[in-house]
Amino acid sequence: MFAGFTQGTYHVNGVQIHCRIGGDGPGLLLLHGHPQTHVIWHKVAQSLAKHFTVVAADLRGYGDSEKVPASEHHLAHSKRVMALDQVELMKAVGFDCFSVLAHDRGARVAHRLGLDHPDAVERMVLLDIAPTLSMYEQTHLEFARAYWHWFFLIRPAPLPEILIETDPQLYLHSVLGARSAGMRPFTEAAQAEYLRCLRLPGTATGICEDYRASASIDLEHDRADAATGRKLGCPLLVMWGEQGTVGKCFSPLAEWQQVALDVRGKPLPAGHYIAEEVPEILLDEVLGFFTINSAG
Repeated sequence: MFAGFTQGTYHVNGVQIHCRIGGDGPGLLLLHGHPQTHVIWHKVAQSLAKHFTVVAADLRGYGDSEKVPASEHHLAHSKRVMALDQVELMKAVGFDCFSVLAHDRGARVAHRLGLDHPDAVERMVLLDIAPTLSMYEQTHLEFARAYWHWFFLIRPAPLPEILIETDPQLYLHSVLGARSAGMRPFTEAAQAEYLRCLRLPGTATGICEDYRASASIDLEHDRADAATGRKLGCPLLVMWGEQGTVGKCFSPLAEWQQVALDVRGKPLPAGHYIAEEVPEILLDEVLGFFTINSAG
């Protein structure tokens, strides 16, 4: 995986952030979701690197990035802080302005990044999420059954951490395999990486704190933006899986139109893990969208 890419760890925003870098051209930041790492992009990274300098990063608390301890009000894992990690990472790599392709938790970080650092983002693609605030405010039984981990992970420490650490493989398969495609999209090499990183000391804390922040401090930040009318200003493409929960339980495009000024979107023939289920389709969509930017 990631042939021709280099690995590096950068000290930014007070933490160590791990990433792989490959290709040449405009900067493109790739951000992953839970319970995975930057490896989710292994089926598309080399093709993207033909057009961009690709930076596939591990979020704080995930992968080989630093495992930050829990903090008061979960501030250390707020999307505001996690977004700043990535802005400083891209500056360290050499990009003050870049595009973003992000999935799941990484897409929530990217949403905040675009709001807090509008001058840093050229274009953004977000995969299989609706805005965090709208998802929590519209929670109902079908969503809660499918996204049970949202409510399990925000329980007070140390219960969810202990249960994850007791059997990381069971937790990984319970989350990944419960989606519409089961375990089929994930190669053995990718699964091995996800499991290796899930077993690292501190990962369970990072995961739980990420979710606890989204159910508390992140909602405060989102409500403050809504109160002042602040919206994403960069061109935004949102895509979701036709077989996924987000598209079934919410109206993703309509929700993003409430919080972004320039947004388009569509479903793709996949479940939640788009980059690993339909990589060729994803590449066609994102390259077309990002090429608009390159063309002027």
